[in-house]
Amino acid sequence: MTFNEFNLKELLQKAIDEAGFKEPSPIQEQAIPFVLDGRDIVGQAHTGTGKTAAFGLPILNKMKGNNGVEAVVIVPTRELAMQVSDELYRFGRFLGINTATVYGGQAYARQIKLIENAGIIVATPGRFLDLLRGGKIDIKPEYVILDEADEMLDMGFLDDIKEIFTFLPEERQTLLFSATMPVAIKNLAKTILKDPEFITLTKKDVTNSKITQTFYVVDERERDDALIRLYDYKNPTKSIIFCRTKKEVDRLSTFMVSQGFMAKGLHGDMEQRQREEAIRAFKTSKLEILIATDVAARGLDVNDVSHVFNYHLPFDSESYVHRIGRTGRAGKEGVAVSIVTPHEFRMLQKIEKNIGTKLEGKAIPNIDSVKLKKVAELKNQISEQEIQDYALALVEELKEEFDISTIAFKLASMISASTFVQGNNNIGKSESDIKRLVENASRYEGEGRGDRNSRGGRGGRYGSSRGGDSRGGNRGGRPSGDRNSRGGDRDRAPRGDRPSGDRAPRGDRPSGDRAPRGDRPSGDRAPRGDRPSGDRGSRPSGDRSRKRD
Repeated sequence: MTFNEFNLKELLQKAIDEAGFKEPSPIQEQAIPFVLDGRDIVGQAHTGTGKTAAFGLPILNKMKGNNGVEAVVIVPTRELAMQVSDELYRFGRFLGINTATVYGGQAYARQIKLIENAGIIVATPGRFLDLLRGGKIDIKPEYVILDEADEMLDMGFLDDIKEIFTFLPEERQTLLFSATMPVAIKNLAKTILKDPEFITLTKKDVTNSKITQTFYVVDERERDDALIRLYDYKNPTKSIIFCRTKKEVDRLSTFMVSQGFMAKGLHGDMEQRQREEAIRAFKTSKLEILIATDVAARGLDVNDVSHVFNYHLPFDSESYVHRIGRTGRAGKEGVAVSIVTPHEFRMLQKIEKNIGTKLEGKAIPNIDSVKLKKVAELKNQISEQEIQDYALALVEELKEEFDISTIAFKLASMISASTFVQGNNNIGKSESDIKRLVENASRYEGEGRGDRNSRGGRGGRYGSSRGGDSRGGNRGGRPSGDRNSRGGDRDRAPRGDRPSGDRAPRGDRPSGDRAPRGDRPSGDRAPRGDRPSGDRGSRPSGDRSRKRD
């Protein structure tokens, strides 16, 4: 089906068309009719499935537009608040409906002023409750939406949510969205919703079929080399690289900039101004690469992300779905790439099982393969390039000194510099190696003996990283050709985020600094134990740059 079949307001449909939305996602297709009918709903869907449009479009369609605050959306983090607010404003701008974004760390007076001229409030729980408690705002919204309810539960906002609803009208339409349904969320739903319609995405709906999912197998010390080679080969237009820790984000951001890429990091320890600037630059294509932790990128909604890279696999399938859901949006194709080591195969298999999708294992292209692709792209650019008047004048001027063949060779030499490929010829495992690793991992899983290896007591059966492979951490951004430093960052998950019995073997954990405990999103409350521990990793040498097409 298409969005036209919902028979939305003409001006709302105009915004949908301009945003490039064609076909509704599964959650949108199921939820929108119920919301339009005035039903309360409970939607169980992961991040990246299109929930904002699922509730935003029908609510905007029902709003009068001249009646003060008609809708309130409550979200767990300020980053998500900004993203949801931006998307709702984009859909509602032709309708003349404004949004006010409310979160901690901003002046009350400014936010109150915004609320006075808004039809929709998008707020984090703590600040919104402060405004209600203090009598600073008096609103009677007809529509209330809780987004990422399980995340708010994890962050300790459940009591705040319950109190917020004591200030809201009894007569309202309430929508609740959550990736998981723990008992506390089920009980909350019974309290605040009236005869709700339950919508649950099936396993086959978890990941977008328009996203191509692949993985590449490398030794630990090859991660940076592999990442650069894949960027050379795939040439993404706009991409996100996901890291497990804030420290890894900082290190990798520095490294990618040293390699000539326009990249910035995004994590919870950055100042709010820095995070907003990074997101804005990425949205407006002033940045080609955003390097982020899971929590910092939660709710990040940019429709033209061509590629997502998992520098490390996440520790659970929900995070994986959230990550790759940043691409393949608005009906467009997307690519999700994961860089893994042999010892991460159990984690990879677990993710595949939970999402109901098999990832395709590929070998990292060698230098000749990348060059051939670059030359083909260059030839295509040349064939499609229109001849401009100023170019004719330049050639006529050059002909006074050189013959036409020399001019052609010189110009070709200039532009062919873009086909240069750095690094070692062969990086990572071959396709035959990957096939064998997959078979061994499957056999080991079938034997029911996987826990021995997951506790880190003995070396792995799926491929050894002895002999130096596992000792090398992340190399701190050394230029290619000299990337074998032993030190690096230890990419250890926060204790609360690590599934029990699913640790990587000790031999496959990079040595170095431990990540801070609890890489939680920065919302209204600052986590106590989430302070950066300093960056002792080696920094990239030199200031090399290269021109990107």
